Formats: sequence, C-alpha cells, structure tokens
Amino acid sequence: MKRLAILLLALALGACTPVFFQPHNVIVSTPGLYGIDYQPVELRAADGTALFAWFMPARGDPQATVLYLHGNAENISAHFANVAWMPAAGFNVLALDYRGYGGSEGRPSLAGVQLDIDAAMRALLERPDVDPDRIIVFGQSLGGALAIHYVAHSAYRSHIRAIVADSAFADYRMVAKEKMAGLFLTWPLQWLPDYTVDNDYSPRASVAALSPIPLLLIHGERDGVVPAH
Repeated sequence: MKRLAILLLALALGACTPVFFQPHNVIVSTPGLYGIDYQPVELRAADGTALFAWFMPARGDPQATVLYLHGNAENISAHFANVAWMPAAGFNVLALDYRGYGGSEGRPSLAGVQLDIDAAMRALLERPDVDPDRIIVFGQSLGGALAIHYVAHSAYRSHIRAIVADSAFADYRMVAKEKMAGLFLTWPLQWLPDYTVDNDYSPRASVAALSPIPLLLIHGERDGVVPAH
C-alpha cells in the first residue's frame, strides 16, 4: 500500500507540468509553403535564452502588429495557420516559440516564458516596419493565459492597444485539477495542485490590472480541452 501511495504521488506531481507545456522541436510546416512571406527572427530573453520566431509582414500598409502566443503543445509551425489570414488583412504578425519549443532553446516555465514574451515585445518595438503604438497581443489557450498576465504587468503596456484571449483558462491550479480529475490514477489527488502548481501567474489575479486596455475573450461551449466555464 505504501508503494502504491508513493507511485500515485509521483504520477500526480508529474502530471502537473505537462498540463501546461508540451513542446515539440520538429518543424512541420512554414508560412512559405502557403505562399505567405515571412522572416525567421532570432531573439534573446533577458536571462540569455536564445529564442526563435517568425515575422509575417502585412500586405500593404499595416493596420497594426499582432504578437501571437500559441497554445501549450507543438510549436509555431503547427499553430501559425491560426493567424495565416492576418497579413492579407493588413496585419504584421510575430509568432513566437517559447523556450523549449521549436527552434528556441531552454526548458519552458511560467516565469521563463514571461521573459520570452518580453523579448518579443522589445523586438517589435525596435523594428522600423512596426508602429510601436499599434500592437495587439493575441493568445490562444495557454497563450491567452500568458498574454493576460504579461500585459497586466508589462513595462511596455503603453504600446499595447488590445488583447485577444482565445480559449484561455482563468487559473493554473484550477485547470490542473480538472485535468487530473479526468485520469483514474490521479483523480483522488486533485488537492495536490494547491501545493505543487505555481499560481503567481494566474490570469484571474491579473485581469483587473489590464484596464484600460480592451480585452476580447473568445470561447466555445463545446471546448473539450479548456472548458468554457
């Protein structure tokens, strides 16, 4: 019985991290394969981590620039299709791979990824083809949760005109508990995230600080990954 308890505890502790970060390094596609102009971009976070991104310029005069933050799995090569329409609609797009994803070095963590987003913002503000006062942060799933916390606390928030969070969750501990509830072995241990999951970056705790920057929340009632409730 003692061995079983130890095994369950190890499984539960190990189940928390993959809920948030499931990186892949294989590039499965590029914007160029779809006829979209793009530029590989190399960035460096404040802690020295080398990062990779794609910049897709707008066709014609840009209306704004979108910083795109993808979900928790794979990398930008599997997610850029979600923003592939934007350049033709007049938006620059910078699609960032967090540390440990795609061509970016390091291992992902909530604190580290905030540094990555900050590096992407700095890079945009340094580009001559980007209007520094017309930047939109668009995040999907995990990216939406990251975006809310980042913008609320960013030194560059005065440059951000809007935030879009698509299928984001409100709280890291809450979503970890829901995922553990779906597994037979971890169901009895749903209390563990209260002690093992860092909730310092909770979107719910940060959302009020976004004002007066407008926030658009998008969610579907049939979302089976991040429930709309």
